[in-house]
Amino acid sequence: MIDSAMILAAGFGTRMRPITDHTPKPLVPLNGKPLIDHAVDRLIAAGVKRVVVNTHYKAEMIEAHLKKRSDVAIELSHETTLLDTGGGVKKALPLLGESFYVLNADVFWLNAKVPALARLRRAWDETRLDALLLAQRTVSAVGYDGLGDFTVDSLGHLRRRGEREVAPFLFAGIEIMKRAIFHDSPDGAFSLNLLWSKAIEAGRIEALIHDGEWFHVGTPQGLAATEERLRHHGVMR
Repeated sequence: MIDSAMILAAGFGTRMRPITDHTPKPLVPLNGKPLIDHAVDRLIAAGVKRVVVNTHYKAEMIEAHLKKRSDVAIELSHETTLLDTGGGVKKALPLLGESFYVLNADVFWLNAKVPALARLRRAWDETRLDALLLAQRTVSAVGYDGLGDFTVDSLGHLRRRGEREVAPFLFAGIEIMKRAIFHDSPDGAFSLNLLWSKAIEAGRIEALIHDGEWFHVGTPQGLAATEERLRHHGVMR
């Protein structure tokens, strides 16, 4: 059982402006509920008992909102200076377990028969892996118009996209990590990409392909596309 998780919620959400001029991106509503609450609810359903949330931009608004929740233990990891994804998780390691989920605060997805977090947990093997990423097919990602991130073979092994290549899979903003991956990592701000690159070289990272729908909610256009798709599915409030 993986019973702790980190939600990355410290960024400025610049691509979501002008919405984020007044509202931090984790509190932007989707289907009548702030994005961060969708993430917390999914984690609770997966058996998580402690959720760590890093904060920086409009931290007081996020803190006030999360204080309203009493259904899970929530710890805040405030960053006076932004530490990027890797530095943010590293700062919060004392609050996390040996293995833990890491979610971007702005991800949203629909599960297929088995919830994505449960599929990740079942595929996780901490004896072989330091990280297990959820990947989404680039062509079917709602609201996404990028070039993708990886190729993934039948065994889940990753290869990064070449400079002029269109990759068939993108990182879905959801993963399981082991604290050992942070051994010898730098202090201060750094990206999780640094750790992934080392894990790719060592053969200690894999990807699991998401079998449901996934939505890029990082821009106003992506938010609108997600809401339209959810209306099409009849799940909008």
